Amino acid sequence: MSCGDPHETDCGEVLDHLYEFLDSEMPDVDRDKFRHHFEECSPCLEKYGLEQAVKKLVKRCCGHDDVPADLRAKVMGRIDLIRSGQAVPDHDVTAAPEA
Repeated sequence: MSCGDPHETDCGEVLDHLYEFLDSEMPDVDRDKFRHHFEECSPCLEKYGLEQAVKKLVKRCCGHDDVPADLRAKVMGRIDLIRSGQAVPDHDVTAAPEA
């Protein structure tokens, strides 16, 4: 998607990284570039507004489910394995062995 006007930051780049912007998962320098882009590009601003509204709706409708403690522990354990560079097994290593 492009509005057809030249921008310092390309519309495609902005839309490819839109969720990183929405989730505040990008460096401040890039966030500033995106904000500037939205100020001058109404199609991208419209897409940003739509995606932001969808995220808010999903959070409101689905954001209240509590995650079981054991599931959270398993997920965090796998993340720790990945971060440490260890091999991550395909099966659940926390499950009791089958008889």
